Amino acid sequence: MADFDLFVIGAGSGGVRASRVAAAYGARVAVAEEHKVGGTCVIRGCVPKKLLVYGAHFAEDVDDAAMFGWDVPHKQFNWPVLRDNVLGEVSRLEGAYTETLKSHNVTIFHERATLTGPNSIRLESGKEVSADKILIATGARPVMPPIEGIEHAISSNEVFHLEKLPKRILIAGGGYIANEFAGIFHQFGTRVTLVNRTDVMLRHYDQQIVDRLIQISLRKGIDFKFNATIDRIERRDGSLHVAMTGCDDLEADQLLFATGRKPNTEGMGLAETGVELGENGKIKVDEDNRSSVPSIFAVGDVTDRVQLTPIAIREGQAFADTFFGNKPCRVDYGCIPSAVFSHPPLAGVGMTEGVARNTIGPVKIFTSDFRPMKNVLAGRNERSLYKLVVDAESETVVGIHMIGPDAPEILQAAAIAVKAKLKKKDLDETIALHPTMAEELVLMR
Repeated sequence: MADFDLFVIGAGSGGVRASRVAAAYGARVAVAEEHKVGGTCVIRGCVPKKLLVYGAHFAEDVDDAAMFGWDVPHKQFNWPVLRDNVLGEVSRLEGAYTETLKSHNVTIFHERATLTGPNSIRLESGKEVSADKILIATGARPVMPPIEGIEHAISSNEVFHLEKLPKRILIAGGGYIANEFAGIFHQFGTRVTLVNRTDVMLRHYDQQIVDRLIQISLRKGIDFKFNATIDRIERRDGSLHVAMTGCDDLEADQLLFATGRKPNTEGMGLAETGVELGENGKIKVDEDNRSSVPSIFAVGDVTDRVQLTPIAIREGQAFADTFFGNKPCRVDYGCIPSAVFSHPPLAGVGMTEGVARNTIGPVKIFTSDFRPMKNVLAGRNERSLYKLVVDAESETVVGIHMIGPDAPEILQAAAIAVKAKLKKKDLDETIALHPTMAEELVLMR
């Protein structure tokens, strides 16, 4: 008899959900985590980043307050206060996740684990355990390019621990992490330069929405270097000299790489055990999260399917329901809402205009381009943009995209319309909630 029914390697969002649910079904479950319980999202990803986003928003809110009658005589930002409070909240959440596992009688090993066979695991302490099923949920890590001087740069892992706020920061990347931290640091008063090796930003989002973000960012003072690459990094007199191709060399106090993430699969004994790996080291799995070895499964970023926390959680839930709850189910990847917590934030669900035209042919596009009421009174010219993509033949809403204050909060509810395949007339027949920004979604004609 095996030591455990399920052994999970990695206590991130997917691993914790799978462990907790499988244990609730009566399984004997163990988890091995070499860093901190909670994974990327809780420890050094979406949660601490969103707290920084909240902190960054106060920069404009304090300025706007004067037009609403508030006297704010002095504005000063203290980075160590925010940093330490955020890290304190991360520690609290780590404890909460740990207690959740313990309350479900999940055994936790706070050490690295590697595979020694289809049903066997070796812990870093030397202890060997066996399990009927093994779930790999080790997530992914930031990619750092192999260039000279890379030791002087940081990734999104280290950005939450900076001793002081840099006066100038260079951010490499064109995805959501790069744009989010560009907005955060700009609001904190840092001079931001964003370097991208192509001229395409946020490639999976609607181009019209992305163009609006770039326009707003440029007006705010964020500098963009497109079709540019970093060749070499040197430390000179306390600052960094960055040798470039595609633009003049740059000087900065900090260099952040946000150029993608790579599944954590090295040195785990996966290939030796017969687990088939794909491009970028991802674990290949089927619709039931099973690898090429029948007893070994994988969920979350380590599979490189969709690197989003809610997806990892859904996959962990589906795995536990299917194999321990006698309730077979699979994750539907067809309609996933996503957001970029930039300044302002953008969000989207379903097909972009470009994808829709290439996929279903004729489409109808409805847009609302407006200044939020708060911006009007504050004297801020920043405009929001909402967009509906509608199948011209069936009148089905196939995509919703927006940029503006609280766009991600609004889109979560709006995503139901795309998932449920509602018609444009269903939105038209919905009474507007006035005065709100969200009402624009039902007023587009």
